[in-house]
Amino acid sequence: MINAKEDRGFHKDLKSRQIQMMAIGGAIGTGLFLGSGARLAAVGPAIVLVYAVCGICAFMVMRALGELIMHRPTTGSFVSYSREFFGEGLAFYSGWIYWLHWAMTAIADITAAAVYMNFFKHYIPILDGIDQWTFALAALIFVLSANMLSVKVFGELEFWFSLIKVAALCVFLVVGIGFVIFGTPINGITPGLDLISSHGGFFPNGWFPALLTVQGVIFAYASIELVGTTAGEAANPQQAIPRAIRGVVARLILFYVGGIALLAMLLPYTAYKAGESPFVTFFSSINVQGSDLIMNLIVLTAVLSSLNAGLYATGRILHSMASAGSAPAVFGRINRLGIPYNGILLTAAVAAVGVWLNAVMPSRVFEFALSLSALGTMSSWFVILLCQLKLWKMASRGLLERPSFRMMGAPYTGIFTLLFLVAVIVLLAFDYPFGSLSVAGFASVSLILALTWQIRKMLMKRRDPMII
Repeated sequence: MINAKEDRGFHKDLKSRQIQMMAIGGAIGTGLFLGSGARLAAVGPAIVLVYAVCGICAFMVMRALGELIMHRPTTGSFVSYSREFFGEGLAFYSGWIYWLHWAMTAIADITAAAVYMNFFKHYIPILDGIDQWTFALAALIFVLSANMLSVKVFGELEFWFSLIKVAALCVFLVVGIGFVIFGTPINGITPGLDLISSHGGFFPNGWFPALLTVQGVIFAYASIELVGTTAGEAANPQQAIPRAIRGVVARLILFYVGGIALLAMLLPYTAYKAGESPFVTFFSSINVQGSDLIMNLIVLTAVLSSLNAGLYATGRILHSMASAGSAPAVFGRINRLGIPYNGILLTAAVAAVGVWLNAVMPSRVFEFALSLSALGTMSSWFVILLCQLKLWKMASRGLLERPSFRMMGAPYTGIFTLLFLVAVIVLLAFDYPFGSLSVAGFASVSLILALTWQIRKMLMKRRDPMII
């Protein structure tokens, strides 16, 4: 069922350059800037292969989403498509799961921003007496204000956030490639492919550690699906969205796979460590003063970008659900600036709980929030792939026409990607304690949502016996 009300009142103010940069920057965050250091240290150069395989999965999801967008651009993204192809039950489930994912991610983001601000106390003495929760509150107020002004402000802020991340990676690639080409020694070690073979080879710790990191790496690609939400507010979605999605795969290969491969060729994998950006490790090794300060500023930008995108997405998703009756009607309101303000405020209110958690348990709140949000990305990717498969099936029966921008190799590529995601969830379940707790928590929340939907449908049927 297509909901004609869900896109009313939105302003078509997102420009092509903003959407393209959001598509690029959406997949570049702390998973690359910070988390890749720990994975390099644990797995060795084989982590490059893991990033490549997960990148292929992410690209397939993007292509599936692109076909859906060209079929019908909407701010409701995959929640709207699940409603059209599978009914309101799946839309209710996927929408609330996605909202919960971003609400928990918002808590993790403001916590990460606060932790990174603690770093600057060494450089700015006036910050020394400020508690971590104050930094978390400041980050939330800043990003919330940007989301409440207009979609133009959101798009411009996200454009510059993404541009900073991309520029930083380009600088690293140029400098790093220069060291490899000219064989300039770093701490007495010559960069290049020989560095990998001389330190235990491609799998220095065996293949099993590499297998266990798959679930962590795939979450590093989270947020790529946000381009679907921007479609309903794009000035020219038929041109902007395909162009953005086509560019994503090349940039994912360049920045993720290329960047990690370059890190592996510049220093031994044992030089990297958890809790420190591998880019800081490299620039510190070549005696670039202030590299830790610059990189922490960039990582802070990446976190604020994630929080910014999360508030934007949840406002639009809740609006789509409210317009169909799967969320309270209050979340369907849009102000004169085209902002679904109540949905954004709800997510911000949950994030505000994170401010309190930063005051009472600052050392544990990040892992607490992250463990609750980990499977949200997986669920949204599942729904996107299922909807594309349903679109393909209906088109093969002549019930509708597939757009020219399509998921290549359908339906086989979609089925294969779904099976890959199932395998990742199985791996995650064996990753004790946080992985196991995440899967158990996700199953519990899914059961609660299923029961809630059945109760809601039963109440609606009492009011209207014609409802199936």
